Amino acid sequence: MKVLVLSWEYPPKVIGGLARAVADLSEALAEQDYDIRVLSSDYPDVKSYEVREEVQVYRVNSQHPHPLNFLDSVLYLNFHIIEKANQLWNEGWHWDVIHAHDWLVGHAAKVLKHSSRQPMIATIHATEWGRNNGLHNDLQRHISDIEWWLTYEAYAVICCSKYMVNELKRIFQVPEDKLYMIPNGVKTEMFAEHHPDLAAVRRNHAHPDEKIVYFVGRLVHEKGVQVLLDAVPKVLARMPKTKFVIGGKGPNAKELHQRAVNLGVANRIHFTGFIDDITRNSLYRVADVAVFPSLYEPFGIVALEAMAAGTPLVVSDIGGFAEIIIHGKNGLTSYAGNSQSLADNIVTLLQATDLANKLKKQAAHDVATKYKWSKIAEQTLEIYQRMMANNSSKDSRDLMSRMKNVLIHGRYQQTTDYDRLVASKTKGSLKEENE
Repeated sequence: MKVLVLSWEYPPKVIGGLARAVADLSEALAEQDYDIRVLSSDYPDVKSYEVREEVQVYRVNSQHPHPLNFLDSVLYLNFHIIEKANQLWNEGWHWDVIHAHDWLVGHAAKVLKHSSRQPMIATIHATEWGRNNGLHNDLQRHISDIEWWLTYEAYAVICCSKYMVNELKRIFQVPEDKLYMIPNGVKTEMFAEHHPDLAAVRRNHAHPDEKIVYFVGRLVHEKGVQVLLDAVPKVLARMPKTKFVIGGKGPNAKELHQRAVNLGVANRIHFTGFIDDITRNSLYRVADVAVFPSLYEPFGIVALEAMAAGTPLVVSDIGGFAEIIIHGKNGLTSYAGNSQSLADNIVTLLQATDLANKLKKQAAHDVATKYKWSKIAEQTLEIYQRMMANNSSKDSRDLMSRMKNVLIHGRYQQTTDYDRLVASKTKGSLKEENE
């Protein structure tokens, strides 16, 4: 099977969880000897073509011609993806299925679906409506329209949680029989890699007698870092020797720094900015608690990362988090947006080491049994195969309809068309003219 994967970001370009999810799934499929080729946007100092873990990755330029705005760059990306995909097709690499990830590649996914007559599957990792708790301006409405359009054009729509399945039903009215829930996974072996001197890592972020509370992610409103900052004074009132390490960058960074100052706790918080994977893993290892207080979380792959790294965690009881974490069994959950609830749960884990160890043990078991990428790849392949079979059935019905038309009317032009259709079908290129 040949799979064409479309994604705006792909490692080492990592903006959020999407890049890692697309890469891990693609690599898991390639490990099973499927031909996986990814088309994505370029990244500084990275070749336009490379093979990463048996996945062939092609990177195209989204900044040429010079875009006037963000939407321009998205449109240029899609143009260049279509151009590269057509080049691959003309060179003889004919994909069996297209897998598009999120709206940023929606235009290319639609064009390539219709031009190749091959099925297109879409994974919706998040929605503009969910990220912003509604649509409040023209840009958000425009993005939401493209998301709807992508779900409409797709043969099947994959979501990473039941929460997202229900969101797409509610917002876009996607038919239930078109939706499939497949969770994201985590490569547990990746989190075994860390700095050789963890004690030094700890000293760089906290004093020896301080506890470490750790957050890593994009600094955007929906990740709830502002809720964590509001919880800091409440935690310090009971556990004064606590340091908060916040890893990541994003548009809200300046606002969050100022919030820490206004709360009078700036000296207890270390904003690290962007951190690489090894530093991320090392901080998981030395942290006493990992905290993810999201206000919107379609899945929550960071929870799996903390579980794989062996860090007890507190998450908000929302979205995908609520499906991964069972309160008191493999982690703790707090009320979303409630800083007091968040502080109470953080303090509980800082004080109750026996409970923390119990939660870590169960979390490690859950990651190993429920969220393996090999298992997720198998579930994804089943959808590919089902859509390919449906596509072949449509071709057969289309051909029979045209044959019937020729037999009834018997006109020369129709007979010529029929001969052309049969010849095309023999070559395996005939697909439905109108999806």
